[in-house]
Amino acid sequence: MTRPSRRAAAGTRLALNWGWKQRPCETTMTPETHAMLPVRPSPEMPDAATHAAPSTAAGRRFADRRDAGRELALRLAAYAHRDDVTVLALPRGGVPVAAEIARALDAPLDILVVRKLGLPGQPEYAMGAIASGDVRVLNTQVIQQLAISYSAIDIVTRAEMRELHRRERLYRGDRPMPAIEGRQVILVDDGMATGATMRAGVQALRDLQPARIVVAVPVSAAETCHLISQDADEVVCGQTPERFRSVGQWYETFEQTTDDEVRRLLANSAECRAMAKT
Repeated sequence: MTRPSRRAAAGTRLALNWGWKQRPCETTMTPETHAMLPVRPSPEMPDAATHAAPSTAAGRRFADRRDAGRELALRLAAYAHRDDVTVLALPRGGVPVAAEIARALDAPLDILVVRKLGLPGQPEYAMGAIASGDVRVLNTQVIQQLAISYSAIDIVTRAEMRELHRRERLYRGDRPMPAIEGRQVILVDDGMATGATMRAGVQALRDLQPARIVVAVPVSAAETCHLISQDADEVVCGQTPERFRSVGQWYETFEQTTDDEVRRLLANSAECRAMAKT
């Protein structure tokens, strides 16, 4: 398989850059642009795949999360213009990244809220996690080793579930959790350091029976990118720099994403999808 020429790659970037200046509801991954992109493995491939840029001492800093999302969308071209793809973001930082990906791929955007289940009396240590869809994943090894009772687990679960539902109402309003069963799900965050939240999200998402889970992040620690591949069907890490200390160091602007911005991006995506159907 031959690599695309630099001229073709430049043409791809140019086509996409023009797209980002168009109206917010317009998809940017046109069929012509899609054809110019490097060929990706088929989403139907059953074996797990990890696509990470080679580890280098220096990496490119993204201007902001939107810029990172646009760059990452190039690596997800195989999922453009499909009717079985859903883009899910881990709020809050993952939402601006995912919004650009969803727009480029012409796919619906939603969120997957994940909450850690901390040990009783030591909440900084996890014994499991819960996620949107009332999914709970427990670390049975930790629970058995520490002899944590199921009543104690239920107390922590109920408290975290209340907070999870509060955040879902805050971000999603009255809209229900989208149907995930049988769909190609792209799970997005703004980066991965330890990958604990992403791994919990993938494990919880499995219970909703998607056809395929694709983890996509603009930047990640190399070992974390490899670790996540044990749980996801495909992992796309835009950059895996050797000198990785934190996600924020790879963004020129890394301001905290606000609740209002999350709501605005989700509402705008839903409105655009509704307009496209009329």
